[in-house]
Amino acid sequence: MASEDLDDIRRAVRAVCSDFPGEYWREKDRERAYPGEFVDAITQAGFLAALIPEEYGGSGLRLDAAAVIMEEIQAAGCNGAAAHAQMYVMNTLLRYGSEDQKTAYLPAIATGELRLQAFGVSEPTSGTDTLSLRTFARKDGDDYVVNGQKIWTSRAEHSDLMVLLARTTPREEVAKKTEGLSLFLVDMRKVVGNGMTIKPIRTMMNHSTTEVFFDDMRIPASALIGEEGQGFRYILSGMNAERILIAAECIGDAKWFIEKASDYAKERQVFGRPIGQNQGVQFPIARCYAQMRAAELMVHHAAQVYDQGGNAGAEANMAKMLASEASWAAADMCVQTLGGFGFAEEYDVERKFREARLYTVAPISTNLILSYVAEHVLGLPRSY
Repeated sequence: MASEDLDDIRRAVRAVCSDFPGEYWREKDRERAYPGEFVDAITQAGFLAALIPEEYGGSGLRLDAAAVIMEEIQAAGCNGAAAHAQMYVMNTLLRYGSEDQKTAYLPAIATGELRLQAFGVSEPTSGTDTLSLRTFARKDGDDYVVNGQKIWTSRAEHSDLMVLLARTTPREEVAKKTEGLSLFLVDMRKVVGNGMTIKPIRTMMNHSTTEVFFDDMRIPASALIGEEGQGFRYILSGMNAERILIAAECIGDAKWFIEKASDYAKERQVFGRPIGQNQGVQFPIARCYAQMRAAELMVHHAAQVYDQGGNAGAEANMAKMLASEASWAAADMCVQTLGGFGFAEEYDVERKFREARLYTVAPISTNLILSYVAEHVLGLPRSY
């Protein structure tokens, strides 16, 4: 998109976010409550339907525009994690869903009548080793019967639909280990309490994450996305979109921390002068700004590669790593700049600090990204 169009999107996002100041997020954080009012507001503004084609009621925008939306939410001091899954999970449905699935669900998702917020992939015994997952969907007539468990399935309690990855062919019976996994679009309204059990997991930040149990959960065969056994291939592009969008969120967080630190350093007087006059204070802020800008360029480059239809695996992974590291560096710098006030709830720094820490670990750890770059970009021997 043209830069002026992206600027318009930034201003529109900021306008919505201005109705949700720090006190709103502090209250949600204290109560560990889901920010449903915020999610409703950005839904009604059309931001969560950005990637949905216009014929299904969305805006038909590209990933670079979606990245700008998520970046601005974070830069405004809000928390896009409450809704970001709808952006990247959407990609899988758009690319590989049937026309019946799109027609049945996309218009209602665009209006906010339905929420597609849950992505069931990780399991307690496999983690990022997706090919070792054990949740199994067995074909039974016109249904699939699902048994297993997922963990870190965030927003499951606040979603109507889930994209679920399950094995449909035992691993020992497939020619390639990437085969035998299938994707399903699960209507959670029909199975919660009827084969699906959701248990919240309390974490260091208010992330609404859960573990989900499947006990003879019966779903119709029409829930299958694409072809049976091809699910792992389908989720790869969705994972690239996820990493790019979360990288954009990290850029937004870094901008928030840098602005917070800069403003404080200009105003805070110690020994008769603003602390920002001291190089020991201003240099770390300037270094974080430079680090953020470099990562920002990588994020937008990755989005462009993705939008052009190329394999954005390397770019998406590097963008996520660089942006999360820039965000975490800015978070640490911000606490150091504010000193004791950085730990005070009313300044919002400690909340954002906890939220920013997540993204050097999730949705994929830095070590796995380095392994990917080493093998797929540099041609080094596979390490795992």
